[in-house]
Amino acid sequence: MGTPVTQPGEQSGLSTPRRRAYRKLLAAGLIGSSIEWYDFFLYGTAAALVFPKVFFPHSSALTGTLLAFSTFWAGFVARPIGGVLAGHFGDKYGRKPVVVACLALMGAATFLIGCLPSASAIGALAPALLVALRFLQGIAAGGQWGGIVLLLTESTGPKRRGFAGTFGQTSVPVAVIISNLIFVAASGVMPNDAFLSWGWRIPFLVSVVMFAVVVYIQAKVEDTPEFRELQQEASQTAVVRAPLAQVIRAKWATILLGCGLLSATNSLFYVSISGLLSYGTGTLGLARNSLLAVVLGASVAMLVVLPWSGHISDKVGRRPLILIGGLGVAVWAFPYFGLVGTASLPLIFVAVTVGFVFQCLTYGPIASFLGELFAPNVRYSGASLAYQLSAIIVSGGTPFLMTALIANTGSTAPVAAYITAMGLITFASAWFLPETNTAEIRRDPHAIPGTHLYG
Repeated sequence: MGTPVTQPGEQSGLSTPRRRAYRKLLAAGLIGSSIEWYDFFLYGTAAALVFPKVFFPHSSALTGTLLAFSTFWAGFVARPIGGVLAGHFGDKYGRKPVVVACLALMGAATFLIGCLPSASAIGALAPALLVALRFLQGIAAGGQWGGIVLLLTESTGPKRRGFAGTFGQTSVPVAVIISNLIFVAASGVMPNDAFLSWGWRIPFLVSVVMFAVVVYIQAKVEDTPEFRELQQEASQTAVVRAPLAQVIRAKWATILLGCGLLSATNSLFYVSISGLLSYGTGTLGLARNSLLAVVLGASVAMLVVLPWSGHISDKVGRRPLILIGGLGVAVWAFPYFGLVGTASLPLIFVAVTVGFVFQCLTYGPIASFLGELFAPNVRYSGASLAYQLSAIIVSGGTPFLMTALIANTGSTAPVAAYITAMGLITFASAWFLPETNTAEIRRDPHAIPGTHLYG
């Protein structure tokens, strides 16, 4: 690369208008990503509590739940496709236009899910349309993560990238809280029959607000300084013609290890926000809204720990926190399910909250860490592919796997063993990856984390 551009996120010597613009970028990233994940996670809540009855009414309770979680998985199957497409165009044409397109697609797909007729009205066409729209949700989610995270981290100063990246990551608990609140409110103000008939649609139709965020980002947010610098180089050779092919050839091992980094957080997270709801209401006999309230309350801890973990990773490096978090998830897996098995809501709250804290220690620094592992001209492709491979391998199948294992064995022990394995995979992946924010880089006021890995 040429001479480093001035980073607008540095607070010292930064003019008031530029500081204000940077804060607006952080807010736009948090709000846009929160609504995006709200749309995506809302489906998981509905798949556990509503879709078996609405779209698979003639199936047994177990079969209906497994079918609903199968459609839930379709979104994760699509996420690597979205990551590949978005990475290609984002590395060639910029981060912002791809983010705008992904947000608009997610908003449209989620709104249309709220408009779908039930299976009792149009038969098998209803679940087929549901899967198609879930697939579009997956493409949108697969593309937006890398774009939002790069808009945040590439637009801030090199010493604050870990913290800035968490504004994209913190959108996850924000989305869980919003989706659960709206679901609880919609189901609490009407009889259950009315909720299953039409009330469940309200949370999906609310996603129409996404389009206001899309318009704002399109009009007010600039692309990142690092990408603009690539475009401004006279030779234009810095913009890669086939970024995906290049990053796979050069960094395939890094992509696989980056995928492994997410195993702990993705597995336990989707157990907590989706699998637990199905198990708690169906097997333990707990009230739907009580479980939603437990997950909502536990998510508040993530609002605190995620930004803190990103900030600390700017001070001590990315890998230490990921190692601790991965090992913590592995150790906590069996106590987690032991507490859940008591059917005590306070103990379930403890289980989920502690699990969320360990997840945050890995998930917070990953936003900056994954990006720093790849050169700027292939960064969107490399980071997105690593992130979304974990989505299809781990995230989407976890609620289905949990339900099937418990049904076949009558025990949560196999699920706990699976979560333990996922935590150890995260620990091993972080162990074998290089630190992007080394002590030498942290001491140099002008050094950019990760640049020592690609020149």
